Amino acid sequence: MPVNLAQRPDRDDATRLISRGPWVRVGLDRMSILEPREKDDRAMGAEARLTELNLTLPPAPKPVATYVTAVRQGDLLYVSGHGPLNPDGSLHLGKLGAGIGLEAGHAAARQTGLAILSTVRSHLGSLDKVARLVKVLGLVNSAPDFVDHPKVINGFSDLMVEVFGEAGKGARSAFGVAALPGGIAVEIEAIFEVKD
Repeated sequence: MPVNLAQRPDRDDATRLISRGPWVRVGLDRMSILEPREKDDRAMGAEARLTELNLTLPPAPKPVATYVTAVRQGDLLYVSGHGPLNPDGSLHLGKLGAGIGLEAGHAAARQTGLAILSTVRSHLGSLDKVARLVKVLGLVNSAPDFVDHPKVINGFSDLMVEVFGEAGKGARSAFGVAALPGGIAVEIEAIFEVKD
C-alpha cells in the first residue's frame, strides 16, 4: 500500500512499528533517532551465560554432616551453607584481616558462588530453571577489626548478576564471624525462586 509522505504518521503507529524491531526511538520530535535496543537480561539463559563467561563449576559438594545441600519447597530452593570449593576439591582457607586480604576474600566468595551454582544445577537439572535469587546470607571468617564483609560477599553477588542478570540481585545479609568450619574464608547460603 503506498504511503502518502505528506501526511505525518500517527506517533503511536510509528512507535508501535519501531518497537517491534531491534531499535528504539530516542527523542519526541519528527526527527527521532533510532538506537539499538538494550540487550535483554532474560534473552540469554543462565546456562548459555556460563558458557559465554567461560566459567567452570566445581563438582556439586556432598554434605559433610547430617543435612542435605538443598531442599525444594514449592517454588523455592533453599541452598545450605557452602564454602569456597575449587574444581580440584580444595578450599579457600583463611581469616580476612588476619592473613588474607579483601581481594582474596572476594575471590573466595565468587568461588563459593560457583559451588552453589553447581548444587542448584544438580538439584534442578539446569540453571535455566532459576527464576531469581531471593535471599543470600554471607558469613565472613574475619578478625574483630575487619569491617568490609559486604565487599567480600560482593564476589558472590557479582557472579549471580553475571549469570542471572538483574534476577541475580536478591536481598542479602553479610557479617563477620570468629571462625567457620575447617577454617574456610567464607560460607554462603541462598534461596532461589525456581520454575519448571
